Amino acid sequence: MPQPDALAIREEVAFFQAVKARLTKAGETGKLDKDYKIQLQQIVDKAIQPLGIVDVLEAAGVEKRELPMLSEEFLAEIRNYKRKSLAVRALEKLLADQIRAGFAHNAIKSEQFSELIKKALDRYKNGTIEAAQIIEELIDIARKLKANIENRPADMTDDEIAFYDALADNGSAREVLGDEQLREIARYLVEKVRKNITTDWSVRESARAQLKYEVRVALNKFGYPPDKQAIATERVLQQAEVLGNQVSEQ
Repeated sequence: MPQPDALAIREEVAFFQAVKARLTKAGETGKLDKDYKIQLQQIVDKAIQPLGIVDVLEAAGVEKRELPMLSEEFLAEIRNYKRKSLAVRALEKLLADQIRAGFAHNAIKSEQFSELIKKALDRYKNGTIEAAQIIEELIDIARKLKANIENRPADMTDDEIAFYDALADNGSAREVLGDEQLREIARYLVEKVRKNITTDWSVRESARAQLKYEVRVALNKFGYPPDKQAIATERVLQQAEVLGNQVSEQ
């Protein structure tokens, strides 16, 4: 590509590439035998060995902001793994685990990264891209996930960061208000939400309506772009529901 001779047969080439991808995938994953499961578990175990330390901290009730992530050494190794479909499965599981660990109480980030992975895997399963390509895409997502978790502001709580992400999900709001103003709104909303949450707030329409009103008042108070307030309100309520469930479990 883009030589004329190649262009003339591009449809035939695309057809054979699609067939090859299907046959390769069927040959590797057609039967999830015991050996396949063992190899998959070995890959996963190798990548998350440090998690034992985190589990101990969690059991002791110690708040943890740093999470063990997929190392560059591991990503380089899995890129060259011979059984490509196995590498894809391992990356899919590891990324899902990291999203749950890193964004357990952050609805927006959890949704964003889960959607990135789903779209990439859908293209792989549909035969649009081959195993080597999906591995590269998943590795790229892993690096973005790692950077996102490691670069979280140290002067904000996890709840404040989650509400900040809900407000900053709209790019134009960040441009208009700036990071500091959005952080101030996030802190204010966390305080308001915690005061308005009751043990059964999630099933009481009146409580949800009151919370929605409080969010709108707050957005107006801080000058959040009017044309984006409806979306921001829904995002904040989505995050408030996560916080409400978290509080009710305590």
